[in-house]
Amino acid sequence: MTTRSGAQRRHLATSPFAPRVEPDIERFELHDRVTHAVLGLGRVISHESAAVTVDFGNCTRRIVSPFHKLEKL
Repeated sequence: MTTRSGAQRRHLATSPFAPRVEPDIERFELHDRVTHAVLGLGRVISHESAAVTVDFGNCTRRIVSPFHKLEKL
């Protein structure tokens, strides 16, 4: 959870709630072979800090982070 200023709140040890776990975002490099749950097999042709562009053969798609349906082979 973030405050209005954008800073994250700290987790108190006495809190009854579990601390928020940040997901591990997978990193992709140029020419990595990947698979997508809907689009199938592809190859990374471009990568940015928060997105990758993947060529799936019949289409090219830009997929933004977090990459829920994209896995590295």
